[in-house]
Amino acid sequence: MSQVILITGASSGIGKSTAHYLVSKGFTVYGTSRSPKQPEENGVKFIALDVTDRATIKSSVAQVLKIEGRIDVLINNAGKGITGPLEEIPEDELKSIFETNYFGPLALIKEILPAMRERRSGLIINVTSIAGFMGLPYRSAYSATKGALGLTTEALRMELKEFNVKLCNVAPGDFATNIASGRYHAPLSPTSPYENNYGKSLALMDEHVDQGLNPDIMGEAIYKIIKTPNPDVNYKVGAFMQKISIFLKGVLPGKIYERLLLNHYKL
Repeated sequence: MSQVILITGASSGIGKSTAHYLVSKGFTVYGTSRSPKQPEENGVKFIALDVTDRATIKSSVAQVLKIEGRIDVLINNAGKGITGPLEEIPEDELKSIFETNYFGPLALIKEILPAMRERRSGLIINVTSIAGFMGLPYRSAYSATKGALGLTTEALRMELKEFNVKLCNVAPGDFATNIASGRYHAPLSPTSPYENNYGKSLALMDEHVDQGLNPDIMGEAIYKIIKTPNPDVNYKVGAFMQKISIFLKGVLPGKIYERLLLNHYKL
């Protein structure tokens, strides 16, 4: 009997590549999107789910449990980006990014946990970001959402240890996906005091995505995590320099690390 996987945000990018890869490995995969175009695509069974809509969270989980009787693996992948000077990002956009990247995944976890606890079995993989390990200029809100999800995972996995429900984070770096087109960008205004530096940073972010890794690499990494009996807390998947940056933050004095980031972003 193949394991049943529920992965959010499976209609594009990392989610789509991961869902297709897991199907190729023999898993039963349910992918979600806000408005599925078809009930099945390349073996991935699609259901409607909006992580900001609690009713769709409840109905989608209930639907999979009714059909399959269990959910073995939850992959919280759905999310969106946001850029801009913090001073100029509207408060409703700040609340929206936390609703999508943080509160939505937590609501889905809470909906699935009773069934996993009852079976004393389950794995939850939260897709965070290498950006969640550090505060990045003009990406403050995004870093904050991913950092919050990562720390919550670290705490929750200890709370659930007695129930044999396992959790981990997998933090991708830059991948060649359409995330840039779906980001909220604070307007690059010629009257803004941040215009010059924000403009340079925004161009650099888009360049990194365009030159990013193939998202299939994330599918392979998540497959290995699923096959690991006792997953680690944090996994990083990305270019060498992106992964090493996390190590450097832990060993370098704060001001020196900050100077490295400032030089990288040409600020």
